[in-house]
Amino acid sequence: MEARGIDKRFGAHYALSGVSLAIEPGEVHALVGENGAGKSTFIKIVTGVYKPDGGELLCEGKSVTIADPKSARKLGINVIHQDRQLIPSFTGLENLYLGLPYPKRPFGLGVSWGSMRERAQRLAERYGIDVPLDTAAQHMSPPEKTMLEILRAMMLECRLLILDEPTAALTDREAELLFSLIGRLQAEGTAIVYVSHRMDEIFRLSDRITVLRNGRLAGTLTRAEATRDKLISLMTDGQAKSEKERAEAGRRKSAETADGPVLLKADGVATSDGKVKRASLEVRGGEVVGLFGLAGAGRTELLEAIYGLRPLAAGEVSVAGERIGRPSPKRSLDRGVVLIPEDRRGHALVMSMSIRENMTLPVLDTFSNGVAVRAGKERADVARWMEAMNVKAVGSEQTVGELSGGNQQKVVFAKALLCEPKLFLCDEPTQAVDVMTREDIHRLLRGQADNGLGVLFVSSDLTEVLEIADRIVVMHAGETIAELANDGVEPEHVLKLCYQHDKGSEASHGSDEY
Repeated sequence: MEARGIDKRFGAHYALSGVSLAIEPGEVHALVGENGAGKSTFIKIVTGVYKPDGGELLCEGKSVTIADPKSARKLGINVIHQDRQLIPSFTGLENLYLGLPYPKRPFGLGVSWGSMRERAQRLAERYGIDVPLDTAAQHMSPPEKTMLEILRAMMLECRLLILDEPTAALTDREAELLFSLIGRLQAEGTAIVYVSHRMDEIFRLSDRITVLRNGRLAGTLTRAEATRDKLISLMTDGQAKSEKERAEAGRRKSAETADGPVLLKADGVATSDGKVKRASLEVRGGEVVGLFGLAGAGRTELLEAIYGLRPLAAGEVSVAGERIGRPSPKRSLDRGVVLIPEDRRGHALVMSMSIRENMTLPVLDTFSNGVAVRAGKERADVARWMEAMNVKAVGSEQTVGELSGGNQQKVVFAKALLCEPKLFLCDEPTQAVDVMTREDIHRLLRGQADNGLGVLFVSSDLTEVLEIADRIVVMHAGETIAELANDGVEPEHVLKLCYQHDKGSEASHGSDEY
């Protein structure tokens, strides 16, 4: 497939301007850029969601018009979105045939489920995909959902497969399964457009890398030509720091904040559902505490228990020295505790509402005079935080669902800041955002800590945890197993603690163990 001079406008704003790139059979072509650079708009044009305002699309050298997603699928173009497009209550087999004709039994007497299953199993064996066809999608794991969507794409002759942040919800082990499948598809001649903010994946998988910046083509490099700093320079017009500068700027010594007041204390916390079995930690004012563990360690569940979304079976939670008998979101907010959830679209934002409405939703009473909302003050405060967070939008009345992922996340943080928090509980706050937004979020959290606030920071990216945290608490199987001062800690040491427990063996005992 080839795109020549693609333009797309929304009002007077150009989302894409003169973008050209070619995708060869059997290649993995990475598409990178900051949030808002035009990646999603380009994907929607190629898949028929948007109609371009200028330029031309060609398939196998012939000009084509892709009027809608159905037209794209007929051309062999399929996309696996970051937000899975599955019907939760449908089984894997039922989801597999969505939008496809169902095989009929003889004389048209109903659907031939046997034929459907036989075809699905043949295709799954061909690509080495193992998905539970009889399980409802809502009960599938993230990698099973991803593999199911890829299998659905293969139900038709797929010539171009677009993967949009496919590993955002996957562990390292699960991602390896996806990478193996990509290799098999590539060997069969399927072209793949791979969209990700994870540089290690880009360098590992791609043959060529195209960079978009502010809706324009910034450059296309082969994997041999590309370096991390070169890509970031193209994405940011040379304004990014070097990798060494980023690492040095992000890390602080916990000794600087060791004497801050204890803002959060979790002591022997266990949840009613058994996801958290015995967890203890402290967060002091002026520090960022990283919470790390392998998949299933209970990191998210511990944050939800502290915030009050998950009932406690044992243990205590105290905020600023005050014991919270039964944590709840309201009690947490009243005490200045805010949660940045992992799923911003599902749990942090109302996608159909405006930026203003989302940001002020938790604190509407502060803008009320007892009769009505003081609209002027509300707009002024929203505008102030939008500017502080550098939210790229038409205005505060723009619907949140129209923003890029990174700008949505900035709205989530602005919403939290309006609550005047003392303590941030952050669950994967930089997931699927671009490099510069990631740095903005790190800078924000570091700045909040410098002002005496506390941050409990969860990330599956160990490099990120080591980059930002003053101390690191390690979890395994619902328990906190170690606490480390982030003073020259190597990733291998943290992973060794995790994997030793993962294998069921004793971790080495020392001063850093609970």
